[in-house]
Amino acid sequence: MNKLPNFDVIIIGGGLAGLTNAIHLSKFNRQVLLIEKDSYPKHKVCGEYISNEVLPYLNSLGIDPINEGAKQITEVQVSTTKGNLIKGELPLGGFGMSRYFLDNLLIKKAQLNGVQVLKDSVDSIVFENEVFTVRTKDSKLYQSKITIGAFGKRSKLDLKMNRKFIKKKSPYLAVKIHVEGNFPENLIALHNFKGGYCGVSKVENNSINLCYITDYKSFKKFKTISEFQKQVVFKNKHLKKIFEETNPVFKKPLTISQISFETKNPVENHIIMCGDTAGMIHPLCGNGMGMAISSARLASERILQFLNGEIQTREELEKQYFKDWNREFKIRLSTGHFIARLFRNQTILQFVYSILKMSPFLLPKMIKFTHGKYVKTI
Repeated sequence: MNKLPNFDVIIIGGGLAGLTNAIHLSKFNRQVLLIEKDSYPKHKVCGEYISNEVLPYLNSLGIDPINEGAKQITEVQVSTTKGNLIKGELPLGGFGMSRYFLDNLLIKKAQLNGVQVLKDSVDSIVFENEVFTVRTKDSKLYQSKITIGAFGKRSKLDLKMNRKFIKKKSPYLAVKIHVEGNFPENLIALHNFKGGYCGVSKVENNSINLCYITDYKSFKKFKTISEFQKQVVFKNKHLKKIFEETNPVFKKPLTISQISFETKNPVENHIIMCGDTAGMIHPLCGNGMGMAISSARLASERILQFLNGEIQTREELEKQYFKDWNREFKIRLSTGHFIARLFRNQTILQFVYSILKMSPFLLPKMIKFTHGKYVKTI
């Protein structure tokens, strides 16, 4: 019988979390297989803002977003549905970079490090006798000591693993478009409209990323995205001005539905989950990309300890990662849920606006609860 290709780690999904894991682990000479169904580069529905908390870590992996043209962001604006504006400084600051550019930057670094990249999708994962056997859609089989799940917000694998969150229908969908026009490079704006909110910021090529999330109940009343924007989104005067005074770069907007903010487990069936596969913060909090990168750091550090014999059992590895993940993200996710509930209630939102208007120093404090501190380098 032919021996199956064997790796230290198989990573399923080549988004931010998967790519960051691949770069980190390969930096320490581990044999890594990354399986990704899509080709690079590719645009994705995403806010495309990343907190500077992960910048030192990315730099230590050999990735320098600022040097590659990312826009440095220091200011934030938040508007209510009535157009009332709150302004403030971002405590740590951040940067704007498109997923099209950033994912491509990361995949090139991973390949330079010796990561084997396979364009395929995963059909099944079996764990037996301390070994993972991964079968792809093309009926190829691979084995590993560790498997990382970084396959995004929703996947057929979630269904096959019978994960709890997948059983509940999510009412949220998101729309993203890049436009050309005038917008401050150092600013990220979050503008509310009835049933949703839109993030606005510049990315590396001077395009403005417009990405909004809404509930399907509000959206389905209208036949097209254009009609929904005219009748709902443009009720916010700031959004109307931005949309009307810019020109689209994309031929048509990108969309994604069934976005779930339900609680997920960071370890399932002995698979270490990272990024959106482990849990999502509300886009309103603007830190999902930072969380994905940070979760990869946590996973990679523990996995290296396990592979090096510093953590002696799989049970201990899973327990330690579970603790790390909750310590790093549990409060952020809870805060994100709370803030999103506030913003969905227009009466409460106006009340919050009144408080922040009188005490603007509270806005950076609120932001801190959904962001971390500078992460250590490796």
